[in-house]
Amino acid sequence: MPVKGDSRPQKKRNREAADWLLRNGNLNQSSAEQARFREWLEDDPENCRTYRAAERLMGDARQAIQSDPALADIDIRPRSVAKPISAAIVLAGLATGAFFALDGPLRLQADMIAGTDEMPVRTLEDGSVVQLNASSAIAVDFSPERRVIRLLQGQAFFQVAHAPERPFTVVAGETKVTALGTAFDVRYGKDDTEVTVTENAVQVDIAGQRSLSVRVTQGEQAILDRANEKAAISPVDALVALAWKRGQIAVDNAPLSYVVEEMNRHFYGRIVVAGPRLAKRRVSGTIKVADTDDALAFVTKALGVKATRLGPLIVIRQ
Repeated sequence: MPVKGDSRPQKKRNREAADWLLRNGNLNQSSAEQARFREWLEDDPENCRTYRAAERLMGDARQAIQSDPALADIDIRPRSVAKPISAAIVLAGLATGAFFALDGPLRLQADMIAGTDEMPVRTLEDGSVVQLNASSAIAVDFSPERRVIRLLQGQAFFQVAHAPERPFTVVAGETKVTALGTAFDVRYGKDDTEVTVTENAVQVDIAGQRSLSVRVTQGEQAILDRANEKAAISPVDALVALAWKRGQIAVDNAPLSYVVEEMNRHFYGRIVVAGPRLAKRRVSGTIKVADTDDALAFVTKALGVKATRLGPLIVIRQ
């Protein structure tokens, strides 16, 4: 079924509503910013309606936290200075888990969203085909002159319909990937962006203090370090790179933080690692990330660690 997006004005309004929802959560918000928010609400009745819809989504997240029976059994009364910090981390993790499980304001921006147990395939209006990884989302912005997909979260594989007069571009944060008649995969990770090409080539451009432009060809993968604005290109086995389509990842000396990020795509809640040192420990092997219990068993055995469940939160610790 073709994916059809909302009108451009509504998409812009949705993004603005999501942005204001996050800004208004800041207790130190300036009076000038509060005034700008009121002006935005009064500028168009649709702005108010969209913002209220975003608030309802946030309310659903809070309700999910408060109604979880496991939370009633957690004693967070502090006995030392370290205890309040630990309790805050646990509750923050629970809130984050519920918020992302409900997709939060992402639903206001996306035209296509995959849940934790979904990896949907869709045909776009131009005949291109896209498959989303679990917990991923895109927004579609097609016009007679161009085809733009915004990867809002997660990972997606694209098979692009040939139409050179209408460039096909995937935007992931500050990274733009322009197809040159191709099939390719984009993973928008926490710290980096991965672009894997399985057919023909793509042009990758990164906006920042230092502009960066690289060409990635068939059988290659570019790992883009967003913080340092660097790109590393290396040969890749497509079966390994696209193992996510089978609910797996194949890693070779990858940090635990990377593995947990992929596990979180398939978990209704949140998995966190207790401490940066543990997050940097390395893991190798083929991991069934779509099966949380199996993946946890692999990680705990490989690293000799423990996994503790607290309602919708799982903590991996020493």
